[in-house]
Amino acid sequence: MTEFVIDRLNVKGEGVAEGVVPIPRVLPGETVSISPEKAQIIAPSEDRVAPPCRHYKSCGACSLQHASDPFVAAWKTNVIVQGLAAQGVTAPLRPIVTSPANTRRRATLHGRRTKKGAMVGFKSRGSDVIVEMPGCTVLHPQILATLPALEALTRLTATRTTEVDLAVTASPAGADVRVMGGRKADGPLLVELGALAGQFNLARLTYGDEPVATRAAPRQSFGTVPPPGAFLQATIAGEAALLDAIKQAIGPELTRIADLFAGCGTFSLPLAELAEVEAFEGATELTDALDAGWRAAAGTLRRITSITRDLFRQPLLPDELARFSSVVIDPPRAGAEAQCVELARSDVPHIAFVSCNPVTFARDARILTQGGYTLDWMQPVDQFRWSAHVELAAQFTRA
Repeated sequence: MTEFVIDRLNVKGEGVAEGVVPIPRVLPGETVSISPEKAQIIAPSEDRVAPPCRHYKSCGACSLQHASDPFVAAWKTNVIVQGLAAQGVTAPLRPIVTSPANTRRRATLHGRRTKKGAMVGFKSRGSDVIVEMPGCTVLHPQILATLPALEALTRLTATRTTEVDLAVTASPAGADVRVMGGRKADGPLLVELGALAGQFNLARLTYGDEPVATRAAPRQSFGTVPPPGAFLQATIAGEAALLDAIKQAIGPELTRIADLFAGCGTFSLPLAELAEVEAFEGATELTDALDAGWRAAAGTLRRITSITRDLFRQPLLPDELARFSSVVIDPPRAGAEAQCVELARSDVPHIAFVSCNPVTFARDARILTQGGYTLDWMQPVDQFRWSAHVELAAQFTRA
């Protein structure tokens, strides 16, 4: 056995030491003994704690439950700082906002038939083994209460050789479930699925792209009924923290707001309480859901115009951006390089930037600052507690 001292964590939350491949679930400063079979902690860090979830040892969904909350908060904040430093950008950071345990409202679980029935859970780290996790400390209680329904769906739709993926989202009306990868849908199967949805009081059940049953529209708190499996902010607390930062970043003088990569309206609908909004999104089903959410508000919001547009291939140009007092931009993990190039050429006074990837955010921030914008502050947000992911909101202003 060989001993190593862990120098730091990489962006995946794995320990890095000279002369050894990255090691999961260790901390900086720890002495680790490594053999072909396992890594053993010889001298633990003061930041090491007992994992709060009893499934942590076998489940691969979390990677940092062995670390104290202050350590995780500082490490995730530093990931943002290091990403910016690599691009030569700096800015003040506000204290990180961390979502409470058991508040994650969406997840994709995996189901497999067994001789005795079915098992549903996350995958074990680095393998295809499914780990059942009824005591999960991350998922919303409504999702955990849906596990018997997901097991029944697995028994009905999976084969002995194939798994199913189960995208489940908590909503005020009940669980919204989409089954993917199961056996071919036919009339008898759809009838059985409909009966199962009623038995377990699912708000909505979708099989692949086939609507099966809707007991109650799974409308989210911001006002829309997202399409099955659509992206949502992971927690309500995280969504609120991002929205609060956006409202601060868009500035006090509002006439019209552009919401870029608007999704199904997470930010567009609340912002329409303050000003008119033009919402741009590449997927028609999302802009349709956003438009329906605005119409359901029955005149309580200012006008929202929903526009389907691929902002990667067709970004808004400076003359189009000229009519907006503020821009909100929330791109996927790939960032928004093409759109930021055009924003850097524009005269938009305020930009509220939301990102789930510090690396691509740093690249886009460099484009904006080189174009004359000032990065005033950043607000880290940790919605994926005990994972290596971190998000942020930031304010850019044009002098």
